[in-house]
Amino acid sequence: MNVLFRFDSASWLAERVAGLSAESLSVRLCSEQDDSDYLSALPEADVLWHILRPVTADAIGRAPRLKLIQKIGVGVNTIDLEAAKRHGVAVCNMPGTNSRAVAELTLQLMLACLRRTISFDAATRAGQGWSWPLEWQGGLGEIGGRTVGLVGFGAVPRLLAPILTVMGADIIYTGRRSYPDVHFPYVTKQELLARADIVSLHVPQDGTTAGWLDAASIAGMKPGSIVVNVARGGLIDEPALVTALASGHIAAAGLDVFATEPAPAGNPIFALPNVVVSPHIAWLTRETFERSLVVAVENCRRLRAGEALLHQVA
Repeated sequence: MNVLFRFDSASWLAERVAGLSAESLSVRLCSEQDDSDYLSALPEADVLWHILRPVTADAIGRAPRLKLIQKIGVGVNTIDLEAAKRHGVAVCNMPGTNSRAVAELTLQLMLACLRRTISFDAATRAGQGWSWPLEWQGGLGEIGGRTVGLVGFGAVPRLLAPILTVMGADIIYTGRRSYPDVHFPYVTKQELLARADIVSLHVPQDGTTAGWLDAASIAGMKPGSIVVNVARGGLIDEPALVTALASGHIAAAGLDVFATEPAPAGNPIFALPNVVVSPHIAWLTRETFERSLVVAVENCRRLRAGEALLHQVA
């Protein structure tokens, strides 16, 4: 079975996937930056392992042998699901494989915002470690004693919430529905925004959640609160967020995702000193890859055997 894996791979991962020949898989690595190589490889692909670069209708149409698009991760908003359906291509994701990594980076972004990690790092490197602006003092804080509002309560919040609780935070959550097995208070969107010192987004981007944190919602947030987004960039109205950060209505933001990715150098968010950013790598750990490969290989086996696929979403 021919697998096309579109990802810029380090040597350890290249060696790891080369070893999958023992599973009767021929895995061809293709750089996400090399469109020509990707397009030339599609006609021979039985399976596409997809991470971030969009899988378009045109790409699916160029792959007559394609039977499965396997998302290495959870969100499938970068896959043309209707085109996949028209061509009889199954789409699967792998919930849970990257949850621990995402939960840990979420916590890191919260702490970096509260402790102005980036600003202190720059000041220290510039030899100004003991002469930073005194007004920074009042903006430093702790997780303990703060209210954290989790938007969505899937796999990542379920790992994150107990950690935050142990650190002394109060947890509230909102989303499409409440969960009977979750004992944290379920509140409306408006109540969460008004009460939360930290708002952390953990929902997929779709027609109902795009622009979830728009200008009106930001205006309803608790003054001086923090926004963390490790889900999808389109959940936030970026211009409205920039305005709120510049005015101080929102004290800080920790962002791993952006409306346009990769985010261009001219993004106004990058000019703000009260923002901590990373390039959509919350999921990216070696452990995530090991867990993901187990699921991806198993789905290839199931495809070959004609068995039901794991986590099929389309």
